[in-house]
Amino acid sequence: MRPVARAVLAEVRRDLRGAAVWALALVVTGIPAGLLWVWLAPRARFEVVEGGAVPVGNPSAELLVADDSVLVLVLAGLGLLAGGTAWAMRRRRGVATLVATAVGTALAAVLAWQLGELLAPGPTAAQLGDVGTRVTTGLDLSSLPALAVAPFTALLVYVVAALFAGADDLGRR
Repeated sequence: MRPVARAVLAEVRRDLRGAAVWALALVVTGIPAGLLWVWLAPRARFEVVEGGAVPVGNPSAELLVADDSVLVLVLAGLGLLAGGTAWAMRRRRGVATLVATAVGTALAAVLAWQLGELLAPGPTAAQLGDVGTRVTTGLDLSSLPALAVAPFTALLVYVVAALFAGADDLGRR
C-alpha cells in the first residue's frame, strides 16, 4: 500500500473511532434528558372514588400535550448542545461526526423517552380500584415524531455552522 493511501486510511480510522465515541457519549446524555423530563413535566393528581377517579384541584386542559411539549423542549436543548459541541470538535469535523451526531441524539431521545416513562408510570389497575387512594398521571409520549427533534436540531446547528466555514476542509486542524 502506498504511503498516501496508508495516511488516508489512518485518518478515516481515527474519524470513525472518534465518531463512535462521540455517538456513545451522546447516547448517555439521554439519561439526564429523561430525568429532566420527569422533573419538568406537569402531572395531575386524582382521587379514586366509587364512580372512578376525580381530579384533585384544577388540572389544566393542556395536560394531555404537556408531556410531549416538555420532552420536545428538552430534546431541542439537547440537540442545540450536541450540534454546537460537534462543531466545536475541530479535528473531527466531517461526515463521520455528522452521522454520529444524528445517530447519537436519536438514540439519546429514545433513551430519554423510555427512562421517563419507566420512572413516572401511570397508576395500576389495583390503585384505580382502591377507593380513597390518590394517584398521579404517568408520563406518556403521544407523538413519536417528537423524538426526531434532537437529531434535527443538532444537525441544523452543525449544518448552519458548516455554511459559514470559510475553508473547504471545514476548518479541521
